Amino acid sequence: MNTSQLPCLLPTCETREPPILGSAPGSRWLAPHRVAGIRAALPDLDHIADRKLASHVVDGGRLQALVLELWQRTRMDWGFVTDRLATTFRKETWLGSHERRFVGEVLYGLVRHLRRVDAALERGRTTQRAPRDLERLLGLLVLERLIEPARAARADAALDWAAVAGIDEAIAGERKIAPRIALAASLPDWLAQRLVADWGDEAEALALALNQRAPMTVRANLLVGDRDALAGELARARIATRPGAWCSTALHVESRTNLFGLEAFKRGAMEAQDEGSQLLADLAVAGTARLVIDLCAGAGGKTLAIAARLGNRGRIVATDVDAHKLDELRRRARRAQVSSAQALHLDGGRWPPALDALRGKADVVLVDAPCSGIGALRRNPEARWRLREADLTMFAARQKEILGNARALLAPGGRLVYATCTLLRVENADVVASVVGPELARVPLTEVLGPAANAMGDGHAFTVTPHRHGTDGFFAQIMRRVE
Repeated sequence: MNTSQLPCLLPTCETREPPILGSAPGSRWLAPHRVAGIRAALPDLDHIADRKLASHVVDGGRLQALVLELWQRTRMDWGFVTDRLATTFRKETWLGSHERRFVGEVLYGLVRHLRRVDAALERGRTTQRAPRDLERLLGLLVLERLIEPARAARADAALDWAAVAGIDEAIAGERKIAPRIALAASLPDWLAQRLVADWGDEAEALALALNQRAPMTVRANLLVGDRDALAGELARARIATRPGAWCSTALHVESRTNLFGLEAFKRGAMEAQDEGSQLLADLAVAGTARLVIDLCAGAGGKTLAIAARLGNRGRIVATDVDAHKLDELRRRARRAQVSSAQALHLDGGRWPPALDALRGKADVVLVDAPCSGIGALRRNPEARWRLREADLTMFAARQKEILGNARALLAPGGRLVYATCTLLRVENADVVASVVGPELARVPLTEVLGPAANAMGDGHAFTVTPHRHGTDGFFAQIMRRVE
């Protein structure tokens, strides 16, 4: 294998936070034993937009036209909803904060619940035909109880809106688990089948949790202050928070606010980062780490977390094929007071001389590999419609190549942390099984985390999920270069 050209050419697996940040009451994750039917596990838009505004949208006018235009443009390529919203909100200055929040949540709702809404419309229709976008909008508002069926009937009398409103009971009556999941969580059939094959009895709870809104989580920057200090500062700004359950730097923000406008963010005291992602960074610094290479660093969320955990000691080399993301990493590092990180661009995937010189020297190599992103569907729900099952084979092949090249950077006894934000076996356990051997051995998770390993995996590999941990879905396997 030619290790002078690193095959990390796919975009780094990343998630996007919505421009209107925060977590509404009632949007917290539900453990499996609390899922009492389909409705209990679905997001509740009543906490985001009031009925009065929804009724105005049903009446038509400017806001309805904007929502429908955004929905139509989103379906053209299933690009990041966050980007579309940000562009629209910059242009449409007439929108107030409440309207922006409503537009964002309705658009995300249409993406998250597309199959469920379409199934509901089919149930309420006497003749078969493709659903219209206005019907979909009305259907979502009915299912999320922002308008009554009678109100929808006044806008469109062609459907039985009472039948539309009863779709969840109909879905719950489906005995086969994969078709039930596909409709309840609005997943492609192939993805629902994959989850059932990989997760068995947990598949339904996992699928429903992946279809909820994610909490807004920040990481306290230890170079500035700890989590308690950050919580105190936010409390003084009248922002409610609660500590993360698994990572000592994680803080969930429960008040609705633009976090990026806060003084704590501007001076580098915090970064937006899922708690599971923070835990991955912690895996990379467990034990002695003088030289850490973050091989698919993207915009550097884990790089910054590693630097903070190490107190700016040692050296961190962050590489990526996307020069713009590395520019963002440098800006974030300056704000976060990180001085130990160096960004190296892999132009066309080729190793620059500075990286080539580190062969056989790294204590830790973190590979947060490009992947399908299934574990991050709470934040990027549009990914399910963009992804094809055939893409999984391509991702797995690329992941194996990246790991093969990453191994060349390890010092004898050095640790390779393979991580993904997917929960599919073909990209996780199967990839690891293909690369371990005489030169690279698995490190049991218990060796790194001790007793805590049993709560965050099977004792061997690290796995966190929204239905078990309230985090995005992440997998990691630690491996060691055999001396």
